[in-house]
Amino acid sequence: MSISFEDFKKIELKVALIESVELHPNADRLYILKVKVGEVQKQIVAGIRKHYTEEELKGKKIVIVDNLEPVVIRGVESQGMLLAASNDEMLSVVVPDRNTISDGCLLK
Repeated sequence: MSISFEDFKKIELKVALIESVELHPNADRLYILKVKVGEVQKQIVAGIRKHYTEEELKGKKIVIVDNLEPVVIRGVESQGMLLAASNDEMLSVVVPDRNTISDGCLLK
């Protein structure tokens, strides 16, 4: 399925700092991430628990889709989506390659 360039321009990709990581109470593959996007705190439910420990994620800068409508995933609200790449064996979250990029930056 293709989307138009106009639709793609609507997506807000931003850098977020993971401030805390919690186990999802109703799913063994999900984490609840509290992230900081500029001055705003958000909660993201992410299915990355098989691939990352809580310690590996806390303090990491990641790339998120910031302007998704909130959804409830297994009883917990998610206010965005992190970007990741995967194959059959591994998953890797998308991170900025320079640590000087501040959280809240809009990616272009």
